[in-house]
Amino acid sequence: MKTAFKFSNLLGTVYRKGNLVYTDDGTCLLSPVGNRVTVFDLVNNKSHTLPFAHRTNISRIALHPRGQLLLTVDEQGYAILSHFQRRIVLYHFSLKAAVSALVFSPSGTHFAVALGRKIEVWKTPSTPGATESADGDEGGGIEFAPFVKYRQYVGHHDTVQNIEWSSDSRFFLSSSKDLTARIWSLDPEEGFTPTVLAGHRSAVYAAWFSHDQETIYTISKDGALFRWQYLPSPDADPESMSDDDERWRISDRHYFFQEQAHLTTAAFHAPSNILVTGFSNGLFMLHELPDFSEVHKLSISASNIDTVSINKTGEWLAFGSSALGQLLVWEWQSESYILKQQGHFDSLNALTYSPSGDRVITCADDGKVKVWDTASGFCVVTFTEHTSGVTACEFAKRGNVLFTASLDGSVRAFDLIRYRCFRTFTAPKRLSFSSLAVDPSGEVVAAGSLDDFDVHIWSVQTGQLLDQLSGHEGPVSTLAFAPNGSSLVSGSWDRTVRIWSIFARTQTSEPLQLQADVLCVTVSPDSKQLAVSTLDGQLTFWSVSEGSQQAGLDGRRDVSGGRKISDRRTAANVAGTKSFDTVTYSADGSVVLAGGNSKYICLYSVETGVLLQKYTISVNLSLQGTQEYLNSRLLTEAGPQGLLDDQGEASDLEDRLDKSLPGSKRGDAAQRKVAPAVRVPGVAFSPTGRAFCAASTEGLLIYSLDAGVQFDPFDLDIDVTPQSTLQTLARRDWLKALVMAFRLNRATLVTRVFRAVPAAEIAMVVRELPAAVYLERVLRVVAKEVDGSPRLERNLLWLEALVRQHGRVLKEAQGEYAEVTRLVQRAVGRIQGEIMKVAEGNGRMVDYLLAQPRDSRGGLLAVKGTGAGADAVAGAAHEEEMGEEDEWVGLD
Repeated sequence: MKTAFKFSNLLGTVYRKGNLVYTDDGTCLLSPVGNRVTVFDLVNNKSHTLPFAHRTNISRIALHPRGQLLLTVDEQGYAILSHFQRRIVLYHFSLKAAVSALVFSPSGTHFAVALGRKIEVWKTPSTPGATESADGDEGGGIEFAPFVKYRQYVGHHDTVQNIEWSSDSRFFLSSSKDLTARIWSLDPEEGFTPTVLAGHRSAVYAAWFSHDQETIYTISKDGALFRWQYLPSPDADPESMSDDDERWRISDRHYFFQEQAHLTTAAFHAPSNILVTGFSNGLFMLHELPDFSEVHKLSISASNIDTVSINKTGEWLAFGSSALGQLLVWEWQSESYILKQQGHFDSLNALTYSPSGDRVITCADDGKVKVWDTASGFCVVTFTEHTSGVTACEFAKRGNVLFTASLDGSVRAFDLIRYRCFRTFTAPKRLSFSSLAVDPSGEVVAAGSLDDFDVHIWSVQTGQLLDQLSGHEGPVSTLAFAPNGSSLVSGSWDRTVRIWSIFARTQTSEPLQLQADVLCVTVSPDSKQLAVSTLDGQLTFWSVSEGSQQAGLDGRRDVSGGRKISDRRTAANVAGTKSFDTVTYSADGSVVLAGGNSKYICLYSVETGVLLQKYTISVNLSLQGTQEYLNSRLLTEAGPQGLLDDQGEASDLEDRLDKSLPGSKRGDAAQRKVAPAVRVPGVAFSPTGRAFCAASTEGLLIYSLDAGVQFDPFDLDIDVTPQSTLQTLARRDWLKALVMAFRLNRATLVTRVFRAVPAAEIAMVVRELPAAVYLERVLRVVAKEVDGSPRLERNLLWLEALVRQHGRVLKEAQGEYAEVTRLVQRAVGRIQGEIMKVAEGNGRMVDYLLAQPRDSRGGLLAVKGTGAGADAVAGAAHEEEMGEEDEWVGLD
């Protein structure tokens, strides 16, 4: 099995903090998700996450006007300049301070960045190979010092919150918390002096130029909108007035009257004069300037809106809310949602793949169950029936039925075709279920609780409690059914694992004794082996039939790593407290994947117990447990500096108000900053084995085999070339040409040779094919062709010949061919469904024609239809039976 899994996508999180940016064509939206950036394609309904990651959460992103360069800056001021289309990192740079605003100039030659009270303008680094020099040669090579500071502007007395460029890139506006906005020029202009726009009574959030640049709009936190124009003094004499008497003055004032709420974000689209404002109560408003006429007013959330962005045409509005992790794209003219996504705002607990592999289900402490599409990256449906945290989820092997267990004392079954909860299972007494297992047939579901020592078993058909398996002397922490349905395996904190034959006459079980509390149990795909993870970091493998231990490995050193701020021991010495909380087998059963309260996921070989790969989940220092060494300078007398509140008391009254209910707080009422810790509560392999997903603190991470390698040759010699392969194909030597194409391993060449084999020669080619080397590759090509090619009969002939000739090999080496056989099974199942739909439609048409009334000669009297199709069918069927003198009698 291949183990070269690489990070592919991030699901489960759509927005964390920072600003949202549209691409120039307005079809894609860039959203910061922790220390990464996710791109949402709003037209094709897809999303992908850029492969690079920052060391802390991203605070600001900016996209070059040409769409090539993407500049991202994290909370500590470290910047990464990347090529947006190629998804590669170009440069790393440190701005040495926290960034509050970042924007490229419309010309793209400079970008402005706000660092506290200062504003710095930098030259935009050149893109490698994107420009040409004067003599025609391509320039823009790699620069040794790509970031060059152009000019620095100082004048504000408090943090600069927003920067806005003029359309000609000569001037820019800055808005600050010091109640003023200022006008700056990029280069010294004759007769121009930096201008201060003062008059607001609270922090100025943003300032913009109008489309003709004759008007400036400023907006403040208290909801005051001022319109500025270059006017003379109202007291000046028009006849004796000089140029010095003209300056920027307030020509109009407007106010947003929002009680108990303040403005949190605003955006202005100059060509259409549309102003969008968001408030702390989840309300956003649209106004048309300069008349300040209200266009729309809508509440989209219960918490404040952090950022808003408008695309270039002014049609789509993007809103982000960090409190609930919401991302919305709204088309204000049609009043419809283009995109409406929300991630889990509490930590994930478990995940599972659907049997088809195109869906991933996640459950979290927020009581929600979400279904994610792996192809698009979007959430398809959210189930909110549970009233407390959902701890486990499991798919039935057949059908589209999902089972979940929750702390609210219920186990629920969801229909993923109609998207509804159709069954609820409860125990005789109130329990909080923490583990779940489903019989492969989908007829029995079992659940365990940390409050009770019994395993509860229900019938899915009737919803009745069938049995309570007693035997454990501690809370049941994990459950798993064998894939063949013969037995149920349970693990408990009493340091035992029990194997139950619940369908046999006797339900007694002998315990398998371990050395520590059992955390996770999983059964191999062939139902012959158990993998058990315990609290002491041990991973042991047991035989199901004999009840004896086969192998074991110590994973404490592998899973250890990462140190929390409050840890007194180093990361190397803290290994005794780390263990695997989740373990899963691959599709062929050759490897196991394990994760726990650590930043690492470990991939082990079952046969040898060797660590094959070690995947780092996150390098985000904003999370606890990601850094190996702590800086002793950050340790103060009051404790670690990262846990201290250095912001002080809020300056605004509404921010200081305590809105919690009386009596809801117990003990110490002091507020502290608590950083989430990195952990992996669940991992799962896809049914095809080409990918695996991990539920982590940052979201749902998907790792897949790198499909970008186009040329991966094997067993080549000097005579095997694309030209010689095509010559062999022209000589009609089908088998040799196919083997040569597989050796070169070029997808286009393999497809060409595969499609050129005549149908009559398929059986002979398959019979002479070296199965040990090429069977897996031929099956993969056939599965790909079946899934995407219209040559149905030819593909089915290939499948029939392969199964007939090499079926014994596929059966004897099930684990080796498990992945590719699942691909074939999935493709054939899709085709079967399509053919059944066509057959059913044809059957209904035949039944309809046979049910029509007939005349004395047996011909149809009339055909009732709404189009030409029914008339053509009936006419073709009875053309010979009717003479020229006969007429069709309509039923209209």
